[in-house]
Amino acid sequence: METQNITLSLPRDLLLKVKLLAVRRQTSVSGLLAGELERLVLEDEAYTRAYQRSELLMKEGFDLGTYGELNVTREELHER
Repeated sequence: METQNITLSLPRDLLLKVKLLAVRRQTSVSGLLAGELERLVLEDEAYTRAYQRSELLMKEGFDLGTYGELNVTREELHER
């Protein structure tokens, strides 16, 4: 995979904590950030797919066992 460098500015105290975290996870700051950014992108893509599926289901509707026919009137449904 081809990579490209970017410049990132972080507060010094945060950068120190990130470096310690990277060491504990046996990776680099770059590797740590790349992994987290990839996770965020995958989560966003999964959300988008789920949202699109739910929109399609809502447009198609659900089969409630009536086969598209309603053999009862509204008044009959709401009789007391």
